[in-house]
Amino acid sequence: MICVRCIVSGRVQGVWFRETTRQKAARLGILGSAVNRRDGTVEVIACGDEAAVEALQAWLWEGSPMSRVENVECVPFEPSEPPATFRVG
Repeated sequence: MICVRCIVSGRVQGVWFRETTRQKAARLGILGSAVNRRDGTVEVIACGDEAAVEALQAWLWEGSPMSRVENVECVPFEPSEPPATFRVG
């Protein structure tokens, strides 16, 4: 299992980006979270098989139908405890 932390910028708040990300993560078997940040970006934590995490990272550039993703920056991430679900916050 690998984990990444991604910051997604653009029009990604108020456009169902987090919920659509949760749905995509569920289909890929990914655990983690998608959380709005005060600066208007969304932080995505994704943990799972390498191929699934890579697929989600690629999908983040697409996003929800109403979103307009401008940038996605992902770095390796080691959570203090492995996530048990995919949480939207």
